[in-house]
Amino acid sequence: MSAVPLYLQIREIIRHQILEGSYPAHGLLPSESQMTAAFGVSRITIRQALNDLQKEGMIFKVAGKGTFVSKPKAFQNLSNLRGFGEEMNSLGYETFSQVLSKREVRADEHVARQLGQEPGSMVYQIQRLRYLNREPISVDVSYFPLALGERLSNEDLQARDVFAILERDYGLNLTHADVQIDAITVDEWLAGHLRVSEGAPLLRIERLTYSNDQPIDFEYLYYRGDAFHYRLRIDRK
Repeated sequence: MSAVPLYLQIREIIRHQILEGSYPAHGLLPSESQMTAAFGVSRITIRQALNDLQKEGMIFKVAGKGTFVSKPKAFQNLSNLRGFGEEMNSLGYETFSQVLSKREVRADEHVARQLGQEPGSMVYQIQRLRYLNREPISVDVSYFPLALGERLSNEDLQARDVFAILERDYGLNLTHADVQIDAITVDEWLAGHLRVSEGAPLLRIERLTYSNDQPIDFEYLYYRGDAFHYRLRIDRK
């Protein structure tokens, strides 16, 4: 007999079913009575499992109608420097990336200034479409110094976070990042990848990440406006 409590086992089964797409976003879950019969456990056990998933934001309840699957929603804790996969996987969400392009480009004035290079110099651009629970959540357009970007282009960027590669494989010490957030409307290219209507709201995050005092990774992160929020603790001193 498993030492893991029954409600935790059931919670993970339901989580897996949601991640696998058995219950789509905004889809209705079976009732507590149906789950009680299906799993052969008490209603209290089912409620414990569902309460955990509700606290995580994976499901929501509507009085008189039942329990529904939440639309995947990403968040960024601005108090910590973490990659998208690191943040979401720690909460039990499934993430992966689709690489849209990898290429050398000439840095415009803004990108060049961020990376400490001359405008028009060659940098390496990597574009990725990020998924959360199999839903497209953001487009990341990243710029790196040329040699570093060429090296990264040979890595498995579908399954691994860039931050993890930089730290664990390359031995770089990621120390801090400058972050700027603004709101924009989606253009045709972004709308096609994110499956939203052209002109829909997006959150655009500019993030410049440093290794010690050296800027090494400048990114435009385009998040769907209906699927992202950020968290920040502010202390009064």
